[in-house]
Amino acid sequence: MLNFNKEKYLTVTKGAVSLRSQIEGYVDQIFEKGFKNIFLLGSGGSIAILQPFEYMLNSTSTIPTYAEIASEFIVQNHKQFDENSLVIVSSLSGSTEETVAAAEYCKSRGATTVGLVGELNTPVANLVDYVLVNYAENDFAADSINLQLYTLIFRIMYKNKDFPKYEQFIDEMQDAPSMLLKVKEKAESKAKTFAEKYKDETYHMLVGAGTSWGRTYAYAMCVLEEMQWIHAKSIHAAEFFHGTIEIVEEDTSIILLKSEDETRPLLDRVERFAEKYTNKLTVYDTKDYELDGLSAEFRKYLAPAVLATALQRVSVHLEDQRGHSLDKRRYYRTVAY
Repeated sequence: MLNFNKEKYLTVTKGAVSLRSQIEGYVDQIFEKGFKNIFLLGSGGSIAILQPFEYMLNSTSTIPTYAEIASEFIVQNHKQFDENSLVIVSSLSGSTEETVAAAEYCKSRGATTVGLVGELNTPVANLVDYVLVNYAENDFAADSINLQLYTLIFRIMYKNKDFPKYEQFIDEMQDAPSMLLKVKEKAESKAKTFAEKYKDETYHMLVGAGTSWGRTYAYAMCVLEEMQWIHAKSIHAAEFFHGTIEIVEEDTSIILLKSEDETRPLLDRVERFAEKYTNKLTVYDTKDYELDGLSAEFRKYLAPAVLATALQRVSVHLEDQRGHSLDKRRYYRTVAY
């Protein structure tokens, strides 16, 4: 595979699943203390990673859960938040300005905090009550955080008696590194073809829903816009027909990210429309990827990880075809703003 370090990838992903016992211990302690609701806080790609887990919690658990953008959360004065809230924050660098401020705010209010970071001795790591550390860089950050969140979120649901098959699910997820590596290998050819075809495309619509929505939001903003300077818009499948539909033309690029959860009919509807009215439809569907060793009933939860790892290959090939480094920035963490 182009510009892919298999050993590094497996080190990161195996490191994430190896945190199981630590995560389980943290969750058990948190339940002993007690909490009334969950807040998932982050910025940019970090909040995007958390959003699908809000969907999973709200569709599986009785625990009230809110995924909020960190900087807005601080100024909102959210009336459901207090010292009895459980807060989960994510920041790969551990130094994202808005997420650090949110962690400080939550700590000052007495809430219980959990932080997922890539390094110890960073501001977020030093602020939270429970810190999870697995070193990763931008290329495999989503894989690392996603795999930790499966254990963390589903352990919480298990302890709340919402998800009795936790042990089976997480036992099977111990093989996630090899499952996702196979996804990446299968995605390679399609990624190369997409990049060759669309290297000069100036605008993409990305459509998702449910467990695929976070990756839809992140890929449009954090990859196509931030890393490739390509105009893109993330559109929820349920809202596609309420405005966006009117600017679709035969040469409009639409990228549809399909999951296997309850929102799939919403995505099917967009796909049927796009097949009629544009010649530039690309579909990434989790059903196209085998996940050997994972029970069929759990597949619907894997969209965030499967789509992230498949789309990473698109990013690498776009970088290659366009001659635009994924690390190149004009403004982000380059100038004061």
